[in-house]
Amino acid sequence: MKLQLIDISIILFYLVMMVLIGWFYKNKAKQNKESYLMGGKKLPWYMLGLSDASDMFDISGTMWMISLCFVYGMKSIWIPWLWPVFNQVFNMMFLAKWLRRSNADTGAEWLATRFGVKGKGVKASHNIVVAFALISCLGFLAYGFVGLGKFIEVFVPWDMVKAYIPFNIPAQYVAHFYGIIFTLFAMFYSILGGMHSIVVGDFIKYIIMTVGCIAIAIIAVMHLNGKQLNVPEGWSDPFFGWTLDLDWSNIIVDANKKIEEDGYGLFGIFFMMMLFKGVFASLAGPAPSYDMQKVLSTRSPKEASKMTGFVSIVLLPIRYSMIIGLTVLALLYYDQLNISTSEGADFERILPAAINAFLPVGILGLVLTGLLGAFMGTFSGTLNAAQAYIVNDIYLKYVNPNAPTKKIIRLNYVVGVLVVFIGVVLGFFAKDVNSILQWIVGALYGGYIASNMLKWYWWRFNANGFFWGMSAGIIAALIFPFIFVGVLPLYVWPLLFFVSLTGCIVGTYTAPATDLTILKSFYSNVRPWGFWGPVHAAVIAENPQFKPNGRFKVDMFNVVLGMIAQCCLTVLPMYLVLWMKLPLLATIIILALIVLILKRTWWDKLED
Repeated sequence: MKLQLIDISIILFYLVMMVLIGWFYKNKAKQNKESYLMGGKKLPWYMLGLSDASDMFDISGTMWMISLCFVYGMKSIWIPWLWPVFNQVFNMMFLAKWLRRSNADTGAEWLATRFGVKGKGVKASHNIVVAFALISCLGFLAYGFVGLGKFIEVFVPWDMVKAYIPFNIPAQYVAHFYGIIFTLFAMFYSILGGMHSIVVGDFIKYIIMTVGCIAIAIIAVMHLNGKQLNVPEGWSDPFFGWTLDLDWSNIIVDANKKIEEDGYGLFGIFFMMMLFKGVFASLAGPAPSYDMQKVLSTRSPKEASKMTGFVSIVLLPIRYSMIIGLTVLALLYYDQLNISTSEGADFERILPAAINAFLPVGILGLVLTGLLGAFMGTFSGTLNAAQAYIVNDIYLKYVNPNAPTKKIIRLNYVVGVLVVFIGVVLGFFAKDVNSILQWIVGALYGGYIASNMLKWYWWRFNANGFFWGMSAGIIAALIFPFIFVGVLPLYVWPLLFFVSLTGCIVGTYTAPATDLTILKSFYSNVRPWGFWGPVHAAVIAENPQFKPNGRFKVDMFNVVLGMIAQCCLTVLPMYLVLWMKLPLLATIIILALIVLILKRTWWDKLED
C-alpha cells in the first residue's frame, strides 16, 4: 500500500465533510417533499449540471473506459455510445425542456400529464414505470458497488486489515466488505440532506476530481516526453472500417483475448447497431434515474436545456484527461502493473493499479478522494431517484396520499436504508462491472425504448400501449440472456425492440385513445413535434393563435452538430496528452465553429 498519512488525511477529511454537509442540510431538506427530493426546484442550472456530470463520473464506468482505451485506443471513444452518451445532446436540444414543462416530480408522475389519471391502462402504465425505475436503480447501485470494491482492494490489501476485524471474511468477499463501508457514508449524507446535500457534495467532488484529472494528464505528458507507445497500428486513429484491425499478438496477448470476449471485432457492424439503438434510446428521453431527477429539479424548461448541455462540457474533457493519462502510464509501464489473474489480465484493474504506482503523495490522496466521491455521488443520486419513486409514486399514491411532511421525510429515511440494503445484496451476485453494464444498457433499456419514444411523438399512443410495450420489453430483457447465451446483448437488441414495439402497437389499438382534453393540454403545454395532427387541429380550433413547434429540422441539425461537438470534447484531451498537433488543431477549429453556430441556432432560441 502506497498511501501516506497526507493521502489518508485527505480521504478522511472528505468523508467527514460529506457527513457534515448531510447534517447541515437536514433541516432544509425536512421543509417538504419537494425540498427533500428536488431541492425545492430552486437550485441553479449550472450547479445541477455539475452534479449530474459528477454522478456520471463514477468509478465503475471509469475503470471500464480506461480498460477500453488501453485495448482499443482512440477507437474506444465510440464504445460508450452503448449508453448512449449522446442522449445528452438530444436532451439538450429539445427533450429536457419538454420534460420540465410537465412540472412533475418523477417520471411516473409525468405520465399523468400525457395519459391522465384514470383508467386501468393509466394505473398499469404508472406501475410499470415505477417497476422499471426501481429495477434500473438497483442495477446501477449494484454496478457501482462492484466497481468500488475492486478499486479499494488494490490500495488496502486485506492482509493489512484482517487482524483488526473481529470476524472472518472469505477472500472473494473482501471487495464487498470495503464497498459496504463507503456505501454507509454515501447513504448517510444523501438520506439526511436530500437533493441539497447531494448537489453540494457533487460540486465539491467535481472540484477535487478536476484537480486530480489535470494532475494525472500532466504526469502522463512528463513520462511520455519523447517516448513511443508500444501499441498496434491504428491504435491512435479514432476512425475504423468494417473490422477493428487491432493486433496485440506481439505486444500483449491478453488484449486480443479481451477484444474477442467483448465481441467488438466486427466494429463496423457493432457501431451501426450502437447508432441505431442509440438514436431510438435518445429520442425516448432520459431514463427514470438521477439524470431525469436533475432535469425535473431545474427552475424552468430553459434552464433544463442549459443544464443538460452543460453536462458534456464539464464532464468529457476532465474525465478523458484522466482516462488517457492513466492509459499512457499503463502502456509505458505495463510490466510494472499487477493486473494479472488466474484467467488472464483484468484490464479493469488498470485504473487503481496505475494511480497506485505512479501518482505522488498528495495527488494520490486527491485522486482517491475524488474517485471515492464519484462513487458516493453516483450512489446517492441513484438512491435519491429510487426514494422518489417509492415514496412519491407508491406510498403517497396508493397508501397514504395525505401523509404529513414529517411522516414523508421519515419514510424517505427508511426507504433509503432498505434500497441500499437490496442494492448491496445484488452486488454480491454480480460477476463483474461489464456484465452488469451490458445487462442494463443492452437488455433492460432495450425494453424501455419503444414505449418511451412513442409517448412523445404519436398522439394515438395510449397508456395501455405504454404498459404492454414496457411489459413485453422488460420480460424479454429478463429472459433473453438465458436464451441467447454468450451473445452480446446489443446484437439481440433489434429483436428486443421489435417485441416491445409490437406490444406498444397491439396494446394501443386494443384500447380507446387517450381523452382528447388530456391530449390537448399535453400538446399545448409541452409543444412537441411529431405525429399530432388530430390533436393539433383540435387545439387550433379552440385557439387560432397557437403556434405549433416547427423546429424539427433545426433540432435535428443541432443534434448532429452537438454529437460532433461531444466527440471533439472527448478526443481533445487525448490529442493534447499524446501531443498529436494536427488532429488537435483540427479538433479545436471544428469545436469553435460548432459553438458559434449553436449560439445562434440553439442558445439564442431557448424558451420556456
